Amino acid sequence: MSLKGARERWVRTGGVELCVAELGDASRPTVVLVHGYPDSKEVWSQVAERLADRFHVVLYDVRGHGRSTAPAPLRGGFTLEKLTDDFLAVADAVSPDEPVHLVGHDWGSVQSWEFVTVKRTEGRIASFTSMSGPSLDHFGHWIKKRMRRPTPRRVGQLLGQGAKSWYVYMLHTPVLPELAWRGPLGKRWPRILERMEKVPAGDYPTSSLPQDAAHGAWLYRDNVRARLRRPRSDAYAHAPVQLITPTGDVFLSERLYDELGEWTPQLTRRSLPAKHWVPRTRPDQLTAWIREFVMANEGAAAGAAARRTEAKGPYAERFGGQLVLVTGAASGIGRATAFAFAEAGARIVAVDRDAEGAARTAEMSRLIGSPEAWGETVDVGDEQAMEKLAEKVATEYGVVDVLVNNAGIGLSGSFLETSAEDWKKVLDVNLWGVIHGCRLFGRQMAERGQGGHIVNTASAAAYQPSKALPAYSTSKAAVLMLSECLRAELAGQGIGVSAICPGFVNTNITSTARFAGVDAAEEKRRQKKSARLYALRNYPPEKVADAILRAVVRNQAVVPVTPEARGALFMSRFTPRTLRAIARLEPPL
Repeated sequence: MSLKGARERWVRTGGVELCVAELGDASRPTVVLVHGYPDSKEVWSQVAERLADRFHVVLYDVRGHGRSTAPAPLRGGFTLEKLTDDFLAVADAVSPDEPVHLVGHDWGSVQSWEFVTVKRTEGRIASFTSMSGPSLDHFGHWIKKRMRRPTPRRVGQLLGQGAKSWYVYMLHTPVLPELAWRGPLGKRWPRILERMEKVPAGDYPTSSLPQDAAHGAWLYRDNVRARLRRPRSDAYAHAPVQLITPTGDVFLSERLYDELGEWTPQLTRRSLPAKHWVPRTRPDQLTAWIREFVMANEGAAAGAAARRTEAKGPYAERFGGQLVLVTGAASGIGRATAFAFAEAGARIVAVDRDAEGAARTAEMSRLIGSPEAWGETVDVGDEQAMEKLAEKVATEYGVVDVLVNNAGIGLSGSFLETSAEDWKKVLDVNLWGVIHGCRLFGRQMAERGQGGHIVNTASAAAYQPSKALPAYSTSKAAVLMLSECLRAELAGQGIGVSAICPGFVNTNITSTARFAGVDAAEEKRRQKKSARLYALRNYPPEKVADAILRAVVRNQAVVPVTPEARGALFMSRFTPRTLRAIARLEPPL
């Protein structure tokens, strides 16, 4: 993919010419993106274009890759020392007076660890974001520590990482990697990425891939064995480090970073449910995390502003930067859920048919801690409107990581007094709204292939019969069963599904619920009385929101919330006749 609006320059260093691309205002903080193997700078195109609205973004083709020239001879031309020379030359050219913020992926991260730990770069790097590429020095010490004291656990870690590193051994083989990349492997690589990593098809990788991969084999040959045998003992980071760990990375074990805190005095950890090529598969989330980390380390004023909205709480590492869409977000459980995810640093899409309420939720989410939040107006029961929303969200904000189908309406009244129109209104929102959300956003999650989670708000009424709530209870029972079926279907794709079943929660659904078979005055009286009863119970929606976040983290299937909901679930399984008897009682309205 080409870099839209990029300005190019050439930087000469150590006998090679590096192709450097720049986006954004050069007077703003500079962010340097370093690509990995076997990529060129275009791997960063989607992240770079998103960062360019706030930063001066710089990308360069590593020597021997893309449009940069290769050293001659190749052997000895890709050492970490020479790669550090290249970085300093680029930094001096694009930001001579100010330190730069460094971001590396794969081998871009491996060499960036060298940049951020050697003495000669002190003062030139303001922050470093690392993903899918450890320091070879830290890796060497990690291996030595496990070999000196080979407990069963440590031996297992060594064997596990050894199996993941099969490609490293292959790249040390003379000639064969070059022949493979210039032959069948180079031709099939885009399709391999698409099938195995779910990298979207397009004009990435670039046509220089076979040559890039052949040259890049010397990154491994010139550095890996030498550094792993004799790792530096002074490889301490002299800038704040943000570590982003894709939990599904097939090349690197999460255990590699267990002792990283010993080498990095200022370390921020993030985990991402994704595979290796996150710059292509998760650009929105990476952009949010990079932007937040850069601003937190860019000057005292900017840093203070960033810290005021910094993600906090027990779920910050899990949800920071993720895209969360909540329906029914203008009030009640929906608003509380949006706020809970915002406090954990998630990006929020607040959806409701109340446009002003959705916008207010988005505005408050930004103040609470969400790096970005948007309000969207839609009736979840309108299929076409939901399709347009799903298309807009995917295009403008990215693929949703967590979907919370929360929108719902209440209806009370006996079955014989409930009209067909009443049934349609309840099912359109309570059931069809959930179906539309699961179908449209769930399909996007599945096609992305990086997992996700769907939360459907059901109710304790789903398993607790009541003569007063036939339509409402039926809609929620259907949501519960839909969630169970969908959970089974999507489990193999890494997508969790949870059904949340609250009991009596103090929200405004009681004051807006409809009562079938009564006139307007009687309906108003019943709304006020039910609202008072729920207020006396006074179970806050914030507790339901906390249960929702916990359900996503634990991948729970059915989550009863409130003591009465848990009690009713127990009775439905073990004493159903008692529940049926309770269902015959007249409600106190």
